[in-house]
Amino acid sequence: VAPTTPVCEVPSSAMTGTVVELSCKEAEGSPPSEYQWYKNGVALLEKTGTGSARAANITYTMNKKSGTLLFNTVTKNDTGEYFCEASNGIGLSQKCSVKRMQV
Repeated sequence: VAPTTPVCEVPSSAMTGTVVELSCKEAEGSPPSEYQWYKNGVALLEKTGTGSARAANITYTMNKKSGTLLFNTVTKNDTGEYFCEASNGIGLSQKCSVKRMQV
């Protein structure tokens, strides 16, 4: 079953240095969807513990299975427009509407 449009929860504002979690979920997809977060239209990298992710100064953890994007300490650099995409290899992937987070 193809995924439906996911529901994204993105806080509209966050205080610098706080923990912020963005979530993305859709219930129809079978097999279960994987989730990819985007910031300002660019796919966010999954932090794998490799040197390239650390070199890119990644300050978040993205879980493709649960759809969460967790910032341990947000910075002004994390301000931007976020959306997520659900896909399970069946039908078209589905995106939620873009939401702006201001830090």
